[in-house]
Amino acid sequence: MKDKATSFDIAYMAGVSQSTVSRALRNSPQVNKATREKVQAIARQLNYKVDKNASNLRQQRSSTLALLLFEDPTTDESLINPFFLSMLGSITRACAKRGQDLLVSFQQLSDDWHADYEDSNKADGIILLGYGDYKDYEEKLAKLLAQETHFVCWGAEVLGHPEFTLRSNNREGGRLAGEHLLATGHKKFAFIGNASEGSPEFSARYRGFIDALNMAGIQEAQVPHFDAISTESAGDSATEQLLAAGHQVDAIFCASDLIAIGVMRCLKRRKLRVPEDIAVMGFDDIPVASFATPALSTIQQDTTQAGELLVNNLLQLINNQPITVSQIEPKLIIRQSCGARE
Repeated sequence: MKDKATSFDIAYMAGVSQSTVSRALRNSPQVNKATREKVQAIARQLNYKVDKNASNLRQQRSSTLALLLFEDPTTDESLINPFFLSMLGSITRACAKRGQDLLVSFQQLSDDWHADYEDSNKADGIILLGYGDYKDYEEKLAKLLAQETHFVCWGAEVLGHPEFTLRSNNREGGRLAGEHLLATGHKKFAFIGNASEGSPEFSARYRGFIDALNMAGIQEAQVPHFDAISTESAGDSATEQLLAAGHQVDAIFCASDLIAIGVMRCLKRRKLRVPEDIAVMGFDDIPVASFATPALSTIQQDTTQAGELLVNNLLQLINNQPITVSQIEPKLIIRQSCGARE
């Protein structure tokens, strides 16, 4: 051992990386308590003193945040889910308020989007935004955790670190949709949207919907369910399958507004009236929902609040501060697509 201990000496003795040592000595919440205590004990044992000049150099900030946006593949890759466009706008405004620049990168799920923005000093942290099969990117989130990257994401919970995720209360949103459709006299329901482990947000919306129907004595087995990713064409196709299977329904709850708009397009083509023959409810409240014909009833996710919280939560992580808000509450928006039954 040299006369003057270094962080690399501590890393060797603790069996961790040098970056973990640095974070542990700063009491970063990204390092678990046991590791922090172990590193700090070794530092005391070696009478380690932080080199302030080197520490300041390492902690230089770029005042830039990276937003990585990824979605399910579509036939037209130039199109972006309007919900994420709203989120992008609110995140950009929130960054400006906090004196941060924003680096935006559009990603495919197959890309190496966990590439290290932070250590290359491109950005101080990462915001992950998008839909897709959660199982496809769960491993990449684990790599970000292993790299001790500062990051937050919208939607699916990060395994072991729920505080890194901001989400809407999706189950409550699904319950609100079910209760409204029941209150307007509908009795035969269908759900369109993925509800598997790979789509945890859509799955939670489905579970909340079923919760409401169960309270009214309607069992899950009585509710036909057809998978669809969040596109109009997927909603259209799933509705064709629903009708072709002969299901008699008077209300359809959709996992997203884009799906719902595709559903209404199919119903119109099939000469079925909305809401007179079949009511339709969406989820998101994208701008086009109010301009659809008929205007789409939906569950609103507050994108302004979401963008501000994503930026705020990430900056709290970067500054080694605890995150206090990780969920926002949805709101029922009633328009013409869910008329009352006589």
